[in-house]
Amino acid sequence: MKRLAILGSTGSIGRQCLEVVESMPGRFDVVGLSAGENVALMSEQIRRHRPRCVAVASDRAANALREGLLGNGSGTLPEILCGGEGITAVATLPEVDLVVSSTVGVAALPATYEAVLRGKKLALANKEVLVAAGKLVTKAAVRAGAEILPIDSEHNAIHQCLRAGQSSEVRRLVLTASGGPFRKASLSQLQHATPEQALNHPNWRMGQRITIDSATLMNKGLEIIEAHWLFGFSPDQIEVVIHPQSKIHSMVEFVDGSVVAQLGPADMRLPIQYALTYPERVPTAALPIDWVKVRKLEFSRPSNRKFRCLGLARKALAAGGILPAAMNAADEVAVRAFLERRISFLAIAEVIERVLARIPNSEPGSVDDVLVADREARRLASEEVARCQA
Repeated sequence: MKRLAILGSTGSIGRQCLEVVESMPGRFDVVGLSAGENVALMSEQIRRHRPRCVAVASDRAANALREGLLGNGSGTLPEILCGGEGITAVATLPEVDLVVSSTVGVAALPATYEAVLRGKKLALANKEVLVAAGKLVTKAAVRAGAEILPIDSEHNAIHQCLRAGQSSEVRRLVLTASGGPFRKASLSQLQHATPEQALNHPNWRMGQRITIDSATLMNKGLEIIEAHWLFGFSPDQIEVVIHPQSKIHSMVEFVDGSVVAQLGPADMRLPIQYALTYPERVPTAALPIDWVKVRKLEFSRPSNRKFRCLGLARKALAAGGILPAAMNAADEVAVRAFLERRISFLAIAEVIERVLARIPNSEPGSVDDVLVADREARRLASEEVARCQA
């Protein structure tokens, strides 16, 4: 039985992770959970899974959780912690075998890093961990013998495809992108794009930031950075293609010309289950693809003029240091400003580019250095948003 700690248990990935756990009784023991302020859902998760230790974002949430559990007669309460130290305590519980890191943002970075330092196996669904601190995290994983298993559907697909050969036999990785809601839009149409249009993703239902990142293709830029650190291939060996059907989640091309692609339904529970049960494959209740309905599989190259964020991500990766972390932070600020109608859709890339030009680059020696860079990039991005509004 694998003993799990799930960081971000009340978020989309965390909830689906617990669905997978419940679908395979006897395989997993949920030892620890962490969440933000969703006390009601956390209470229900505690009642269903009986973790030994939980953490929430604040003292207020911790008190509300404790009072709610006592009021509902939940019996023996778990240890209830709060804040960053609480999340780290959950991630580093001695009895935990596998840490699922699905908390959104850099808030999960310190806890995830500490888990890796202790040699915990990591199922990673948090982009910021490797985008902001890829070198630090992967070096720590090598030293501690910690395995990192990707949950993100594209990287999970690459992980599966790489089982078909040796790394030395790989020519390139191919990440697929749906193209988002603006795949066929012109530049002039993008200039006047609204948040409602950008949030109307054709294939997936996700959180607001990742949906806007899909519309700008910044999500693929972040995935290039993640793939570099996860699999050790150079940026030149990582390609992005538009695949609007979202049936092929990613591909690996080998030196002999063979291409191995991973196909599957658009259901995040499948990559979650793969990461939780690896190296086994176990039966699932997910509906299989109806191949008769898959009438075509289309591919095209993304437009660098329309999707400038993709190029900015490649530049940040090439420069290294704190720039990927700064880019990620600037993107988050710019996306929020767009959703609040303070800047235009195309201004998202402008804000990021200006921040990358302004922030001095350096090599982070610690997670704290990354967090300092993150805060500075957010400050600069807020200034650039204000300039766009002027």
